[in-house]
Amino acid sequence: MNLHNTSYPVGSGREELVPSRYALKIGDIDVLVVSDGVLPLPTTMLAHNADPTVRAAWLHDRFLPQDAFDWALNAVMVRSGGKTILIDAGLGSDPNLNLPRAGQLIRRLEAAGIDLSAVTDLVLTHMHMDHIGGLLVDGVKQRLRKDLRIHVAAAEVKFWEAPDFSRVAMPPGFPDALRATAKRFVKEYGSQLRTFDETHEIAPGVIARRTGGHTPGHSVVRIASDDDALTFAGDAVFAVGFEQPDWHNGFEHDPEEAARVRVRLLREIAESSEMLVATHLPFPSIGRVATDGDAFRFVPVFWDY
Repeated sequence: MNLHNTSYPVGSGREELVPSRYALKIGDIDVLVVSDGVLPLPTTMLAHNADPTVRAAWLHDRFLPQDAFDWALNAVMVRSGGKTILIDAGLGSDPNLNLPRAGQLIRRLEAAGIDLSAVTDLVLTHMHMDHIGGLLVDGVKQRLRKDLRIHVAAAEVKFWEAPDFSRVAMPPGFPDALRATAKRFVKEYGSQLRTFDETHEIAPGVIARRTGGHTPGHSVVRIASDDDALTFAGDAVFAVGFEQPDWHNGFEHDPEEAARVRVRLLREIAESSEMLVATHLPFPSIGRVATDGDAFRFVPVFWDY
């Protein structure tokens, strides 16, 4: 894994002190992990079914605050078979939620020299607003290709016609914001949706697979070329999910099924030794999974820079 010979140019515009992107090669496929920023949320969201003292100990052992936790927001850009594919689109900007440190994806793509008009395909792991909101930022749709294909599981689109929030544990305001964002997204981009049932190949070596759990149509994307592979796990895995895969995240619409999905996915990745990237693991979130008794251990890769 290295960033040498990747074909993503670096833009000449104003740079951040630490550019929030990381490039690597998966065989012949170019991959770029891009940070959309961070989303501060109550720590109870990490595991609302956990014993509070055990959750507090987990945070303490990692030198993390007890009240609020900065969730990373990561997206991935892929080039394969003549296609430029964006996986998830970030939070965008919702003035009602006051989240100024997130919603950075569009300008960070620009800083990496990536023109939005070059994106041929978009894959959505699911339709929570931190994965689709970037498409709703003013002026973005006009810069995208008119023939942009947006791939999403059919079960996900169906779910958001009448979403069930009865089993989530979200902060106030989030359910209404999620409903409104999904509704607006379908109105704006419905004609460009390309739905699939269980699996779908977007480009050579780039396959989306529905897992369900987090949402009914939640999907992961596996990128494979030669002997290399990487899975973008979306929201199937959170930072606590390796050591405590049975802890329920507040955004999971079916917490028990989400835990089963998490365990199956982590076992698969541990057995294959491929790399993992996930939306809410600390940037750049690239690592591998090792088994640790009945649980797992995240092993970050050594950066090749």
